[in-house]
Amino acid sequence: MKVVVTGAAGQLGAAIAATWRDRADIVPAPRAALDIADPRAVDALVARERPDAIVNCAAYNDVDGAEDHAVDAITVNALAVRALARAAADTGAVFVHYGTDFVFDGRADRPYTEEDEPAPQSVYASSKLLGEWFAADAPRYYALRVESLFGGAHRRSSVDRIADLIRAGEPARVFTDRTVTPSYVADVADATWRLMDTHAPFGVYHCVNTGVTTWFELGRAIGRCLGVEPDLVPVQMADIAMKARRPLYAALSNEKLARAGVAMPGWEDALGRYLSREP
Repeated sequence: MKVVVTGAAGQLGAAIAATWRDRADIVPAPRAALDIADPRAVDALVARERPDAIVNCAAYNDVDGAEDHAVDAITVNALAVRALARAAADTGAVFVHYGTDFVFDGRADRPYTEEDEPAPQSVYASSKLLGEWFAADAPRYYALRVESLFGGAHRRSSVDRIADLIRAGEPARVFTDRTVTPSYVADVADATWRLMDTHAPFGVYHCVNTGVTTWFELGRAIGRCLGVEPDLVPVQMADIAMKARRPLYAALSNEKLARAGVAMPGWEDALGRYLSREP
């Protein structure tokens, strides 16, 4: 199987390219090699490589920046997805695109399912929802919503930031009122492969680890994994000035993924596996 991975230099794209290299012929397409906002460049690369699958890990992820740069966010998160999906359709390739928990309004009191109605509250969230819709231009597509990603070679995630502060014995500010489902990029990469490999039904899935936590409880779990009593400073979302609104309750249910035969480990198990690999 030949797979084009866009955004291959990013957190998730690099993890996919690394973990799939023994299973498939990977064609990495980082930003320096492919401007996904250029439909002609997309068409040319896909026509040349004739991949069996296109996995789009590229995104405009500056949530607050998108409020001032809406055109940039929509170009990358929506219009570029349309170009990739149509290129996949033209060549018969499977198209995989990654979405976000931000498409929901955060007013739930139980994990969101794929059947819940999206209600984006920011430019970033709206651009990502548009991307999900455009992904369906490919008849064979998976739109996989992920959230609170950690792991990978870049060590830029919130989990890494908190872990570094705990290791250094410094206070870590963590939200007590934001509820999430943390997701390990290695598990997301493996689940994505299994969906494609087993020819699971196409459509939207929540591709996250299992379970629900707040960032405060996640900080405590990081401390347990590191064998350190963390100095956590509890804060609430309202205490931090941010341009874009974030969903307070953002946990996602992965039951549909499990019904497709892809059971995800719990987030605590994933966190332990990741931090055991850290120096």
